[in-house]
Amino acid sequence: MSDQLDQVPASTDPDSQETKEWLDSLASVLEQEGPDRAHYLLERLIDLARQSGSDIPFSANTAYVNTIPVEQEQHCPGNLEYEEKLRSWMRWNAMAMVVKANRVDGDLGGHLSSFASLANMLGIGFNHFWKAPSENHGGDLLYIQGHSSPGVYARAFLEGRLTEDQLTHFRREVDGGGLSSYPHPKLMPNFWQFPTVSMGLGPLMAIYQARFLKYLHARSIADTTDRKVWAFCGDGEMDEPESLGAIGMASREKLDNLVIVVNCNLQRLDGPVRGNGKIIQELEGEFRGAGWNVVKVVWGPGWDALLAKDKEGILRKVMMDTVDGEYQNYKAKDGAYVRKHFFGKHPKLLEMVANMTDDDIWRLTRGGHDPHKIYAAFKVAQEHKGQPTVLLVKTIKGFGMGKHGEARNTAHNTKKLTDEAVREMRDRYSIPIPDDQLADIPFYKPADDAPEMKYLHERRAALGGYLPARRMQADEKLTVPPLSAFQNVLDATAEGREVSSTQAYVRILTTLLKDQSVGARIVPVLVDESRTFGMEGLFRQVGIFNQQGQLYEPVDKDQVMYYREDKAGQILQEGINEAGGMSSWIAAATSYSTNNRVMIPFYTYYSMFGMQRIGDLVWAAADMRARGFLMGGTAGRTTLNGEGLQHEDGHSHLFAAAVPNCMPYDPTFGHELAVIIQDGMRRMVEEQEDVFYYITIMNENYPHPGIKPGQEEGILKGLYLLQKGDESLQQRVQLLGSGTILRESIAAQDLLKNDWNIAADVWSAPSLTLVARDGQDAERWNLVNPAKEQRVPYVTQLMNATTGPIVATTDYMRAFAEQIRAFIPKDRTYRVLGTDGFGRSDSRVKLREFFEVNRYYITVAALKSLAEEGKLDVSVVEQAVAKYNLDPNKPNPVTQ
Repeated sequence: MSDQLDQVPASTDPDSQETKEWLDSLASVLEQEGPDRAHYLLERLIDLARQSGSDIPFSANTAYVNTIPVEQEQHCPGNLEYEEKLRSWMRWNAMAMVVKANRVDGDLGGHLSSFASLANMLGIGFNHFWKAPSENHGGDLLYIQGHSSPGVYARAFLEGRLTEDQLTHFRREVDGGGLSSYPHPKLMPNFWQFPTVSMGLGPLMAIYQARFLKYLHARSIADTTDRKVWAFCGDGEMDEPESLGAIGMASREKLDNLVIVVNCNLQRLDGPVRGNGKIIQELEGEFRGAGWNVVKVVWGPGWDALLAKDKEGILRKVMMDTVDGEYQNYKAKDGAYVRKHFFGKHPKLLEMVANMTDDDIWRLTRGGHDPHKIYAAFKVAQEHKGQPTVLLVKTIKGFGMGKHGEARNTAHNTKKLTDEAVREMRDRYSIPIPDDQLADIPFYKPADDAPEMKYLHERRAALGGYLPARRMQADEKLTVPPLSAFQNVLDATAEGREVSSTQAYVRILTTLLKDQSVGARIVPVLVDESRTFGMEGLFRQVGIFNQQGQLYEPVDKDQVMYYREDKAGQILQEGINEAGGMSSWIAAATSYSTNNRVMIPFYTYYSMFGMQRIGDLVWAAADMRARGFLMGGTAGRTTLNGEGLQHEDGHSHLFAAAVPNCMPYDPTFGHELAVIIQDGMRRMVEEQEDVFYYITIMNENYPHPGIKPGQEEGILKGLYLLQKGDESLQQRVQLLGSGTILRESIAAQDLLKNDWNIAADVWSAPSLTLVARDGQDAERWNLVNPAKEQRVPYVTQLMNATTGPIVATTDYMRAFAEQIRAFIPKDRTYRVLGTDGFGRSDSRVKLREFFEVNRYYITVAALKSLAEEGKLDVSVVEQAVAKYNLDPNKPNPVTQ
């Protein structure tokens, strides 16, 4: 043992005898008392040295061998003969699914190699670890590596959960009954739990999902004691910033209910992940350095005897010094190549394998392809306490694909196989399909009474049922408070009082938190901007969730709204971390499905740092059929004065408009906000509709007029008449606006009347996007039903009852209001003003002048439209330009 530990050349050792005594002592401790005692003593020595001022280099890496010693491995208790046969059938059916699809249509795509490399891991998990929801267990949550979906379908086919027809329609979903390319709950709502593509989102969302389980338990909403979150991802996927971005939070929060499994097949799409390095060692350093429990599964059982013989540590050193590019090459060649180029690196290694044939050497597997090694690692991960666990499992990409893809750079994109390759795969896995049927690549499923099939069902029955499976509706029923509960924002503000829509929102949220039915289910999610939005009062009211509670006295304890953390706190405060905030919101917004508990999350953030920054997560939320509220604070390009170019949002509503099940609103007044939120809760909580809301709110103070009877329907549809113009005036225009710019339209109404004797009707447009969707829906129906009575879009109906040109103005890019142009009556002028261009710092007044969306530009736009319709002389427009000091030579703000 001491020889193995002695890696320091004698020529650099000033006292080799002393060194030998230390090493012999450590070897004795390892032999007599075990590695735990040795680890303790070493940590004490290192601590003493550091306290004495010694420079002790830090390394988070261990040797390039399995973390779990052979003698500590827990062997898989299953019938491995049956499990191997089942895996072989699944490999075959996964291959058949992809290859058949691409022989019919070569552009469909699909992936074979990812499942091929992790089939053993998925098999061990499904057969022995992952529990389905049952009466006594909430179920484990699985984030399955996206590219491995064919293998998961192949398993479900053997289980009888999917039909042969469905497998035949892999990636053919338009006509119904097909299977999604990747895990998509939107398209397979009773099957997939979570989407894990785009890559990187799986591990990030899994971390916050695990923390949310702790949150539910701490608040006594659900017992999540024995539940685990398992996330599978590829080693290439770990290059995504999102993959590693939250691992520090996971260890800080001691998320021992979380297991991330990294499938280290050493390859990404184009080539090796770390050709000149070692991805397993790199990831070990990052995770161990972040405080995770790291378990490496590098080598299969054939290596155990060789490592036991390695008394001098030569094999371990060669394993460590060999780079991933070489390891990839070994598995793309044969045993003779491995003998020459790996064992040939040292004469003693060649001597070690002298009695082994080339075939013996070739059968030295990687750890990820051995069920016992995998079972042992999963068992450690399942039982470990106090830390999250990451399993770094070494595999071969395209395992089983032979020379047609195994360990080759082309493996990821291989989706078509020749007849010869199909035959080789059949022979390798002993699939009982005769030669004369091979050309059709038939699926294989044995009789239901085959012992292997019975075993398959027995294993899942023992674990509570089949996975993956998704709950589509929660069993519990909650009652949403009526609209009248928000009377404090439905009424007009008192004379002389001005408030912002953000203040109205905080009042609504405070009312909801006190509600007997839904109060405990409200989840405020914040990202270190609570004081910006005037929400710091919630700290004391409901507390900030922290599993440790508050171990300090806050510096502002003498203040009414002091910073309060609590073990059962209701607020999820994510720090300066929009992606983390969105991931927490997703966990809460899908809790009806994952936990059978309806939660109502409100994630409040700077709108500029929302849709554009975490847009991929927004699409993932849509895929997961999330239900909740995204609140874009300080929204609009001119409402956040003084902050500058990268803080001013003129486009988030365009992003939101692209997501089909997102209901976007840009309200101006408190009563609009109350109507939208109350109805949104009704739809998502009482009706359990799969929609979510994006609502922009502003920090600009102004009076609020209060609700008038009958306005509710128009608010929800996205457009209603707010103020009618003077009926006595002959000329008339229609002014549409939303957000804070609606108030500029109201001011323009007065200018048009007082300065130009023109009446203006003012329309509030809380959702131009929903108005556009209504019009598009009618237009589509009319297209395919030409002989039936044609539908009239909502906005067309409203404008048909009016006269005069229409001017729409918002705090967003012109494209936002342009959405409804097609549905404006054809004989009417429709002019759009918006805030295209870069933001910048200044007062609101100057910004609105710069972007040409203030009351004066709206007035001139209305006059110009009347002139274009021949109802006004163009000289009047020139007079208005001069009267309001508009510079005709001012550069276009888009170019500035």
